[in-house]
Amino acid sequence: MKKVFVSGSFNVLHAGHIRFFRDASALGDYLIVSFPPADLLWKLYNKKSLLDDDDKLALLRSLQMVDEVILSTDEDVELSFKSAFIQSKPDILAVTTDDLYMDAKKRLCEEHGVEFVVLEKSRPEGKPTSSSEVVSRIKAPQHVPLRVDFAGGWLDVPANAIPGEYIVNCSISPTVSLKAWDYRQGAGLGGSGGWSVLNGWDPVNSELGLGVGWQDPAVIAETGACVWCSGPRPVLDFKNTGEFLAGRMAVYDTRIKHDTPGLAALERNFEKIAKAARVARLGVQEKDINVLAVSVQLSYQLQLEEGMLPLPEVGDCLAHKYCGGGHGGYALYLYETPEARAAALADCEYLYPIEPYCRTFGKDEQVPWEPQYLERLKRHNVKKDNF
Repeated sequence: MKKVFVSGSFNVLHAGHIRFFRDASALGDYLIVSFPPADLLWKLYNKKSLLDDDDKLALLRSLQMVDEVILSTDEDVELSFKSAFIQSKPDILAVTTDDLYMDAKKRLCEEHGVEFVVLEKSRPEGKPTSSSEVVSRIKAPQHVPLRVDFAGGWLDVPANAIPGEYIVNCSISPTVSLKAWDYRQGAGLGGSGGWSVLNGWDPVNSELGLGVGWQDPAVIAETGACVWCSGPRPVLDFKNTGEFLAGRMAVYDTRIKHDTPGLAALERNFEKIAKAARVARLGVQEKDINVLAVSVQLSYQLQLEEGMLPLPEVGDCLAHKYCGGGHGGYALYLYETPEARAAALADCEYLYPIEPYCRTFGKDEQVPWEPQYLERLKRHNVKKDNF
């Protein structure tokens, strides 16, 4: 009888594990599965066991392809299963291609005359998965804010990063969810970052994979009015709640779609972008809407130099600029007082109020649209990809 041995935490039993067990069991006649108990999992790997040890034992033993389940008991990060392995006297040790301790396991097999086999890691339909991905989906919020950017856009793209410079932005409500998304999509409010967060994906890597920057998922996950350090990955310089912006922000629907990844390669004056961001940083630091407005207007002038169409004057606004990559989508408008914003909202059918959003610790909350503006959205037939 040829014995096959596998080990792992198997913290959340998923389709990838089933495929691994099936592939491993096909190598021999008897499959042995080993995992560390909850206390050892925490001590060695700083991982909290999501299942009680007895539950995990029962689940693994119930699988048709698993013949025996043994606990790993050695206080060795690389080989916590060593005693169970030696006791079992297997013929084969099987691991997946992403095994972190492959070299140590290979040496162990050489010492004991055991065949070492590396198997591809995949789900039955062919897409790799992991317990951490499953946990991320479980932990994903049901509602998230989107964001407006004040200055420093494009300095979050790793290739454009300038050490010592900044990106300044703010998360906004009304919030969105997988079921309710009343903003236009593809409109410069960081929607792809919000979508990644809601789905429990790795939002920063998802955005960087599109060839754009990390500021959207960073501020959506952090919330508040944020100043970030320009660099390859998000590093928060400081934040506040953004309450000084309450009643003073609105977005104007240009009714023109834009494509941020498609704009990433355009030539830009990054030194001037950085200068605007330094002013924006001061505005957030001092909680001064007028200083922030100066940075927004500086950013807008750069957008005009890039070839974006002039934005209309809507009420008595302090400053305005296109959101995100611009050339369409929504534009941010700042007003000195709530009364000035209210007057502009009454005059312009395509202007919508937004508010700074800072999540209460641990709270997943929905902030809906005010009924009158939700009706305005419906009149304009705002829905997915309807530019």
